[in-house]
Amino acid sequence: MKTNAGRFFEDYSVGELIDHAVPRTVKMGERALYHMLYPARHALHSSDQFAQGCGLPFSPLDDLIVFHVVFGKTVPDISLNAVANLGYAEGRWLEQVWPGDTLRSTSEVIGLKQNSNGKTGVVWVRTRGMNQHDEVVMEFVRWVMVRKRDLGAPAPETVIPELSKVVAPQDLVIPRGLDFTQYDDTLAGEPHRLGDYEVGEIIDHVDGVTIEEAEHMMATRLWQNTAKVHFDATARPDGARLIYGGHVISLARALSFNGLANAQVMVALNGGAHANPCFAGNTVRAWTEVLDRAETAAPGVGALRLRLVATTGAAGVLRGEDGKYLPEVLLDLDYWALVPV
Repeated sequence: MKTNAGRFFEDYSVGELIDHAVPRTVKMGERALYHMLYPARHALHSSDQFAQGCGLPFSPLDDLIVFHVVFGKTVPDISLNAVANLGYAEGRWLEQVWPGDTLRSTSEVIGLKQNSNGKTGVVWVRTRGMNQHDEVVMEFVRWVMVRKRDLGAPAPETVIPELSKVVAPQDLVIPRGLDFTQYDDTLAGEPHRLGDYEVGEIIDHVDGVTIEEAEHMMATRLWQNTAKVHFDATARPDGARLIYGGHVISLARALSFNGLANAQVMVALNGGAHANPCFAGNTVRAWTEVLDRAETAAPGVGALRLRLVATTGAAGVLRGEDGKYLPEVLLDLDYWALVPV
């Protein structure tokens, strides 16, 4: 048997280390395609001149390009037979990624729990992306619901990892050399700095984008994500292709420019949930709640903890009276971003 049907729930064991295949060298083509697929326009990831004014040698690749590439490497081993990617925790960007870097991924299985229906289970993995120098450029935990191959296979011992709810501000890794003391508000697009945001503030990012079928499949192929539910109309009982959750993340992050143009660098992913499935034809909008503010040791650099919500509904509305996500909410993402003080 030379072909690979992918792993099923019973194929995982806690403590297992998985080296994922096919390293990828990322260049300016990734940036051009990323900016074509999403309305991404944060200045630090668009302009060498602006990045140099912020203490960097030139413009690094977008933080979410790094996330997508590292994530995409894991799909054939972790989520090829997934029902859904459920959430994230303890994510950190640790090194900037520059055009010409080569990225690869490894994952450790840190948790397993069979679902009560006996047909699926949840797998928790801690994934690390490395560059050609074996430096870890980012790490995150994610958990995914995976089908069982043999419904009669015994359930493994349940292991649910204890995960931090938030990356502490002192554990944020600031890009080497980053300096916002000469920050140019005009080139960035907005004047709003750290002190202009209040904890609890809700920002409606106003704009919306309708997702097309071909567009999301091109994006998912770009990141070499091979999960069946994104491409194969027979993979789901309803015959619909599920939009890759990372596509929704990038779309919402790009939309957040309107009101958060100065949130230039994503440095931590505290948590996240793909609250409801997204399909072609949905018009996605975004809003943000400011959760916290922090100082950093880097000159002129502060940090905002932000809740980014992608929705097909109204801004500021997240859960119903029962405490569950409303059906129009697609994404609830908690992250830290670096901003000028």
